[in-house]
Amino acid sequence: MGIYRCRPAVKDYLWGGDRLIQEWNIKTKHETAAEAWVLSCHPDGPCVIEGGEYDGRTLAEVIQELGREVLGTDATVYDDFPILIKLIDAKNDLSIQVHPSDDYALEHEHQYGKTEAWYILDAKPGASLYYGFREEISAEEFADRIRKGTLTEVLNRVGVKKGDMFFIPPGTLHAIGSGILLAEIQQNSNVTYRVYDYDRQDAAGNKRELHIDKALEVTDRKRPVPAEHGTHLVSCAYFKVDRSSCTENGGVTVGITDESSFTGILVIDGEGELALDGESEVFECSKGDSFFVTAGSGEWRVRGSAELLVTTV
Repeated sequence: MGIYRCRPAVKDYLWGGDRLIQEWNIKTKHETAAEAWVLSCHPDGPCVIEGGEYDGRTLAEVIQELGREVLGTDATVYDDFPILIKLIDAKNDLSIQVHPSDDYALEHEHQYGKTEAWYILDAKPGASLYYGFREEISAEEFADRIRKGTLTEVLNRVGVKKGDMFFIPPGTLHAIGSGILLAEIQQNSNVTYRVYDYDRQDAAGNKRELHIDKALEVTDRKRPVPAEHGTHLVSCAYFKVDRSSCTENGGVTVGITDESSFTGILVIDGEGELALDGESEVFECSKGDSFFVTAGSGEWRVRGSAELLVTTV
């Protein structure tokens, strides 16, 4: 049992900027970093353990060696590692897209669907995102607007600021707008159906693939209803996310990782020291650092001036 520092997989998509490199200490050979997969066992971008006896090995390999009990009892219902956490820097608008449910994705893609949540880490003045439709529309109008390129006229455009949280269940049409930097907590899935991508081309002059037929089948065309999450930033069948701050708790923030679930700790501001109660090993942590705490590790605490996003199953 213990704490493991994770080095992210980095994605260099055409819409990304360099803020994760310049401001969040994300290392990459590329000049830009659109996404950093800071807690991931997904084969499309596994994170790697940094330091200690498992240095250089993927998190998935370490979990396999330690045994699935390190994921916790609440994770036993899942065949694979259940969540994926990313940092996303949208220098330019992302495509308008939708994710399928588990049932649809398992039938058509042979992997799970995607429920996700966004925590806004920073946003330039006037930044906004698309979140579902302003009002319910028919399937016929939806298809017609996709063909005519007028879909954005009926989408729900929302201005954002630092600290906002958005829950995005399957079927919700959505898109991150330019000037937004956020943390995304999601199911461990990479299934995305693009509806509109602004006719952009990559370096080779190719447009990205669209998935309009599938999107028409899975999209919820009603106006989204905000979910109630109680004391959590977000809570659903797949994950719970909370914010914790040393500066609001006298320089120390404390959490408990019991037998029910592992904990993902993402430092979103400041710096400090992370350690398990009674253990001598101390991890220095700062903005952009990500840690995996095995289920049953007990009490952990961060001393300093750090702000955290804490995720459990």
